[in-house]
Amino acid sequence: MLTADLGPNTWAAFTTRAGGVSEGAYASLNLGAGVGDDPETVARNRGLLARAADAPVAFVRQVHGADVFHWDAQAVPPLGEEPVADVVLTTTPGTAVAVLVADCVPVLLAGPGGVAAVHAGRKGVLAGVVPAAVAALAEEGVRVTRASIGPAICGRCYEVPGDLRAEASAVLPELHATTSWGTPALDLPAGVRAQLHGAGVTRVDHQARCTKEDEQFFSYRRSGVCGRFAGVVRLC
Repeated sequence: MLTADLGPNTWAAFTTRAGGVSEGAYASLNLGAGVGDDPETVARNRGLLARAADAPVAFVRQVHGADVFHWDAQAVPPLGEEPVADVVLTTTPGTAVAVLVADCVPVLLAGPGGVAAVHAGRKGVLAGVVPAAVAALAEEGVRVTRASIGPAICGRCYEVPGDLRAEASAVLPELHATTSWGTPALDLPAGVRAQLHGAGVTRVDHQARCTKEDEQFFSYRRSGVCGRFAGVVRLC
């Protein structure tokens, strides 16, 4: 598990594949439901994460959009019944929120009185999921002062068709990239950082680990069938 520093009154981390009970393609800390792993095993893995976070952890069902779910520390949504959103935030001390990834960018946000976890894939970045998360916290009276960008596929590895790169770069120029073998690519972490800066968040930590290159993390691009790791943040 990689810890992230989001300032006082927070605990934040990005999980790796290690430390769980899943087997095969999902070994071992798969936190994702709906990817083919046994639901009871996933529930056990989520329990391990809750113990590590020392708090109940709320997940959402991600759809590559920009919707926000505000978790108010009632019962954690049951596995498979999570609300649809790509941002989950809380302003309740003693609670934690998380998003799942396997190449997309996990982004953790914090400010006095609130935290959020953001699932930022290509579609979500282009839909403005990162500024939407910052704005949602602002609506709750929380000014985001720090952010952490977690492990994700890098611009050297995220190959896309040339027309897709052109379309995405027209929206957010920082996404423009080229693979290490010379083909069109997108740099999602760079795009996320640009959006954070544009939203006024300048203190940004980046865990610059490429999920496709680093087998400590699940990667759909590398493996196809695989589990999901998480970015999780607790408001203390």
